[in-house]
Amino acid sequence: MKRTKRTELRRLPRRGSHNADTINAILDSGFLAHVGFCVDRQPYVIPTLYGRDGKKLYLHGSAASRLLGKLETGILTCITVTLVDGLVLARSAFHHSMNYRSVVAFGTTHKIDEPAQKTRALRVISEHLIAGRWDDVRSPTEKELKATSVLEFSIEEASAKIRTGPPIDDEGDYGLSVWAGILPLALKAKPPVCDSRLTDGIKPPEYLLRSRHHDASTNELSAEKRRNQINN
Repeated sequence: MKRTKRTELRRLPRRGSHNADTINAILDSGFLAHVGFCVDRQPYVIPTLYGRDGKKLYLHGSAASRLLGKLETGILTCITVTLVDGLVLARSAFHHSMNYRSVVAFGTTHKIDEPAQKTRALRVISEHLIAGRWDDVRSPTEKELKATSVLEFSIEEASAKIRTGPPIDDEGDYGLSVWAGILPLALKAKPPVCDSRLTDGIKPPEYLLRSRHHDASTNELSAEKRRNQINN
């Protein structure tokens, strides 16, 4: 991955990486990005979903969005993605931290106008979120495509930072009578909730239950609850 002073790792560089595989793995594990840019010296940061295809990230939103309209002009853009894996509780307030994986990427965005390319980019976003969903739903109409702004962000350079492991306390604090360790955190989907107007007989699709966000234990738990309700 290209490096300049923008992606130089200054603080705790041992936690950082410019390795493309490391960066892509983090981007593929996330789905929510924060997009930063400046307009007339006013900074903005907007959260948005994304999909990755090689060294490109695809973003979308309303064609009426003023901020997305500014991004369409090819202005310099910074995109960040952060995954929080745990809170790190130390024996002192100063050494509390968190375990995380993050990417900071720099580049420019441009608008996709050609309908076929636009549809393909939207499919990339959809498949990034829930693999298999795109083929199951109605495709966008011409009117819906016109109402949607789709942007292609080209990653010019990027860096990753990762923290893992237990707290690192001052040596003199290890004898304190204070609990220390890690509180693991993970983003997991709960059991699907059916829409009230769903046609009878339609069940959650298998690809949804196989989704990377899905926690199979929630199914087991809900099934156990249902069995108890029946038995009681």
